[in-house]
Amino acid sequence: MNNTLTAQELKTKGTQILKERTKRFKEAVVSVRGKNTYVVLTIEHYNHLRECELEAALAATEKDISEGNFKIKSIEDHIKELRHA
Repeated sequence: MNNTLTAQELKTKGTQILKERTKRFKEAVVSVRGKNTYVVLTIEHYNHLRECELEAALAATEKDISEGNFKIKSIEDHIKELRHA
């Protein structure tokens, strides 16, 4: 058994097949017309991945601050810069 299932299997077996696949694997890949199209994760695994993304963003921000790679400006100036980017 692998972690890929077809859209038809999902349609006929519903969430039970997702439960089975995500219990054995960290994710279930859903293929549509033979092409891997979606990935289904448990909410716990999704939250873990989001936390990893946020930690990476925080580390990048802290690095920028320590290296002086930032600007101090007003909100109005920032909005103007974003509109002209």
